Amino acid sequence: MKYQLGANGMDGMASMDNVRSVGDTISTIRQMKVKGINIGKPVVMTYQNKEIMSGFHKTPIEGRIYLSSLNFDGDGQGDLKHHGGVDKAVCVYPFERYAYWEQELGLSLALGAFGENVTTEGMLEDQICIGDIFQFGEAVVQVSQPRQPCYKIAARYGVKELPAMVQETGYTGYYLRVLQEGWVNPEDTLSLKQHHAAGITLQYANQMMFHDKENAKGIQTILDVEELSSSWRDTFTKRLGSLLND
Repeated sequence: MKYQLGANGMDGMASMDNVRSVGDTISTIRQMKVKGINIGKPVVMTYQNKEIMSGFHKTPIEGRIYLSSLNFDGDGQGDLKHHGGVDKAVCVYPFERYAYWEQELGLSLALGAFGENVTTEGMLEDQICIGDIFQFGEAVVQVSQPRQPCYKIAARYGVKELPAMVQETGYTGYYLRVLQEGWVNPEDTLSLKQHHAAGITLQYANQMMFHDKENAKGIQTILDVEELSSSWRDTFTKRLGSLLND
């Protein structure tokens, strides 16, 4: 279901109390299912008559794979300035969103269709919070930020408006940093080790980033989360400074 936007942004997102209550629902969900682990090296794509390098094409693997602090073995990104790094070692996308996009795009989508490394079930943007920590096989991972869709998803499906559509719905997926390296398997679950006390959901962070851009109080609340990625921290810090100086 697509989010409905009102005067205060996404319905149900008008107050911080509501954001925290939504985030707290994960405390009752101890193990989340992994539908697939997907990897791929960057390839050349053509978009608007230009050649670009992209690691968007991912395919599911079988058997165990090593997860390091930067990525899965055998995986790669085409633009290391905006993708990858310790804060974005693993890209996650919820399988529950596939049906919506299949209808919008008129396509049947295979696992890895959104360039994600891990396709999950039971880990939606309104349930997961920045700073939440999970056991994933031998590895330990932590949520760092929502995913910020770029033009390469438009290039992948030939739909120029697709990045804006992803932002509008809030069906962005998110990134994980790796706190402990180790071997993981597609049959492993993601088990909640620690739910972040602030309870700032990815949905709320998306709301502040893409819709409620002049909400200084909301932005500061997100900045108070120490585990926020450095790139989103930089963006919000600059935006807050502009708001306070106006």
